[in-house]
Amino acid sequence: MKASAFVYPWDVNGDPRAAATIAATGVQQVTLASAYHSTRALTPRHPRHRIVTAEHAAVLYPTDDRWQGRELRPYPAGDWAPGDAFGEAAAALTDAGLEVHTWVVLAHNSRLGAEHPDTSVVNAYGDRYPWAPCIAQPATRAYLVDLAAEAAVRPGAHGTELESLGWYGLQHLHAHDKTGGVGLGDAGLYLMALCFCPACREGYGARGVDAGELAAGVRAALEPVWRGAPSDGGWAGVEKLLGASIAAATRAWRDDTARTLQEAAVTAVRDAAPAGFRILLHADPVSYHVGANAGVDPAHILSVADGVVVPCAGGPGLLAPFAEVSGGSVIAANFTVVSGMGGSPGTLASDAARARALGATELRLYHAGLASDADLEAVGSALAGL
Repeated sequence: MKASAFVYPWDVNGDPRAAATIAATGVQQVTLASAYHSTRALTPRHPRHRIVTAEHAAVLYPTDDRWQGRELRPYPAGDWAPGDAFGEAAAALTDAGLEVHTWVVLAHNSRLGAEHPDTSVVNAYGDRYPWAPCIAQPATRAYLVDLAAEAAVRPGAHGTELESLGWYGLQHLHAHDKTGGVGLGDAGLYLMALCFCPACREGYGARGVDAGELAAGVRAALEPVWRGAPSDGGWAGVEKLLGASIAAATRAWRDDTARTLQEAAVTAVRDAAPAGFRILLHADPVSYHVGANAGVDPAHILSVADGVVVPCAGGPGLLAPFAEVSGGSVIAANFTVVSGMGGSPGTLASDAARARALGATELRLYHAGLASDADLEAVGSALAGL
């Protein structure tokens, strides 16, 4: 199975050994960040630093003139990834014999929400989620589509993986996060993800749902949960809380909004890319799920993109719905191989075998730059046996 490791430019730039170290694991490809959200990251082997603090979401290359005069535009990186950090790292990785694909984070940008609060998802209580741009808003959609095309098609890249190309909700690891005190469950998290910005209020109305009544219904449905009552899981739980017809209307609005954005972004990337350029989405096979792995309809997304990257940290079960309708598409199983982050590089060989049995065609390994030497050695041993 072809394997690709996720990498940040700052893992490579300034470390003359980094590209060779990654290549020595046996991966054939790297998925290198070109547009990324804020983070604090470990660099356990770098000769100049051990911690990199990316203070805000940024592009890791110089932008072109498409952004001139536009209010919503990508932010340049600071000293954690100056200049064409992506291009520098891509050249070193290519010289080491690795095929480079871009890693593009889209609808996840806390600085955008802080500086342009009207772009953010607004929940039923009026709280804004600054990390979550509302993908229903026309200006935000235009920004995301152009960002996808520019950040994906970088010189030297053979393909791209688009993350967060869909709705974001409450689930977000924030600085000193304190949101886990009440177990909202799958249904409660859906209700807390519903957006009530003007664009979404209009969207609900077009489907026969009064946004004010819906917001009041969400608040009423969640009140027992805040007091400690369990939240039913799955879509049946959402229908129980909102009523089946209203739940269906909200999902129809959100699903259509996400699908059309995904179609537009993939089309923009294809138009900008050379022949043979491969486009994958980080995806979850349950369309109402939110987050970095966008909820999608498997058949639809595999008719649009060349494949998907599927989270498998909790096991490979999410692969099956995509494999059932793959038609030869790429189904990449994404495993965490950083033991300090809950990964299990020592079981990668058996994990890969299980994933292949469920339809995986490739592996994604999170994350070569964050992993210890021992983790990378275990990865190398596992890949050598595949």
